[in-house]
Formats: sequence, C-alpha cells, structure tokens
Amino acid sequence: MTDALQLEIDGPIARIAFNRADKRNAISQAMWEAFPRLVEAAVAERGVRALVIHSATPAMFSAGADIGEFAEKARDPVWQAANRQALRGAQLAISRAPIPTLAVVDGDCVGAGCGVAIACDMRIASSRARFGITPAKLGLVYPLHDIKLLIDLVGPGQARRILYTGELLSADEALVIGLIEVGTTVEALSREAELLIARIVENAPSSTTGLKGLVRRVLDGDRDDDAASAAIFDGAFAGADFAEGLAAFAARRKPVFADR
Repeated sequence: MTDALQLEIDGPIARIAFNRADKRNAISQAMWEAFPRLVEAAVAERGVRALVIHSATPAMFSAGADIGEFAEKARDPVWQAANRQALRGAQLAISRAPIPTLAVVDGDCVGAGCGVAIACDMRIASSRARFGITPAKLGLVYPLHDIKLLIDLVGPGQARRILYTGELLSADEALVIGLIEVGTTVEALSREAELLIARIVENAPSSTTGLKGLVRRVLDGDRDDDAASAAIFDGAFAGADFAEGLAAFAARRKPVFADR
C-alpha cells in the first residue's frame, strides 16, 4: 500500500485522500494499484454508507497521471499492460462501488485525476477548481471506459470538446455542462460537502445501495425492468428499512436505519 493514498473511516463515511502534494497528487502506478484495495476495505467496514475522495492538501485535487513515470516506463510493454490494467481496475472499483461516492474537488482536477472524479457518483467543487482531460496535448488517448463516464455526464458534444481541445474548464462552466453537480466557494466547500454527504448517509442504506445499482444498470444500457430489478423493488417492502421508515413516518420522527 502506498502512503500517497490514505483511507480514513469516520463513522458512516469513508474517505480516500490523495496525499502526494509534492507531485500535485499525480497518480502513480502504485496509487492505481492501491485504489481497489482501499475501496474494498472501505466498503467492507461495517456501518460505512458513503465514500468521499478528496485531497489531503487544499487547492489541489490531482494533476493527472504521473508523467515522469510515463516518460521512464511507457515504452516497456510489460509495464504498459500492467498500468492499463491497474488504471482500469481503479476506475471500475470506484464507479462500481456499491455505496454512494462523492469527489470533493478543490484546485486542478486534470487528466487521470478528472477520471477519478467522474468515476464517482457526484462531484462538488470549489470556485478555484479547474477541470480538463489533456491526453491530446501529449499525443495520448483516454480509456474507453473513462470516455463513457464523461459522455454519461456531459453528452457527446461537450465530451468531444473537452477531449479534442484539452482545455481547462472553470468550476462555473463545469457546473453548467453537468461535469459537476454542486459548485460553491472555497470557504464553503468543506461545509457543503459534509452537508451533502450527511443527507445521503441518514437515508436507508438498502435504498441508496439499490438505487445506485439500478442507476448503473441504466447507464450500462438497460431500458426496462426484468426479474432482477423487479425483485429489488418488491423486496424493499419486506425489508427492515421500510419497516423503520413507516414507523418513523407514523410517529412523526426521524428514522434511524440500522447498519447491516
């Protein structure tokens, strides 16, 4: 495990922090390899209902892939294959995590760093955040899975503009085109992020997990219910979370959903 990524469990919230400020949180091969293990550890922790990815250092998220490492090793086909698989494994671990995920972006979120952010369910950013996907400036391309995530957020036209130009977008523009869900000031970023995640984790964990899975199916191309999705819908009525939700509604109190 690398110290450049840090996992912290804070009650119902797990946090993975970039911690490589001297390299502007550039993502190395070791960091890509660590991501799935950290996500798995977070999800396995009893009571964890959401995952936040952020930077341990203010005014930066991630400058992207470690270009120095690329320059040194990219012509090695064995390393290149391992890097491609590690990057894919990290992106899949984040995008397919069963619990809601949130990227908190303060500062530059570029290239592979932007790939991490768009793999999350939602993004909240400060006014000094900038977003860009810049492989075209280096003679490289972007993984198909990441391009799919980008198109899901902003549509094909905006995705083409972002990819073909490699330009950096302000937080304001990112909000307008749907690349982020919430924009706020630098001073309010932490507070707004905590409020957003608190509203999520206070809800029924079976609901958020079920809803996330169904959203993912839609994004993967499903268009109608089948036996599996119908079973999820029907099964909720017999669940303990629904029983607690009904009891709380009847008593006019806030529900308290138990950890599973």
